Amino acid sequence: MAEDSRSKKRFQVVAPAVVEIEKPSGTEVETEFLNLLSRDVSAGGAFFYTDSPLPEGTRVKVDLVLMTDQLKKIESDQAMIKLVGEVVRVESGGMAVRFNKRCHILPL
Repeated sequence: MAEDSRSKKRFQVVAPAVVEIEKPSGTEVETEFLNLLSRDVSAGGAFFYTDSPLPEGTRVKVDLVLMTDQLKKIESDQAMIKLVGEVVRVESGGMAVRFNKRCHILPL
């Protein structure tokens, strides 16, 4: 049975994020970038504020910037977390993205 990502501890973190979407355009792929804010974040996913949520099932790449006072052992003021995920829920004002298990944390 798959673990429910909602069972992971969630943090009320409003953090800037860049969400990348690849859209087929004829014979090429067009990349679109959305600058959004998170509402809450967990190891399994996050909710992002947007007036134009993506359809459920849309695969996305997410660069989430957190202040490092929330993350121990990083010797920079900010850290970027690079994630890949999928839109799993759409509601008024935003969308929920479930992350896969790969995660990269980079100091900025």
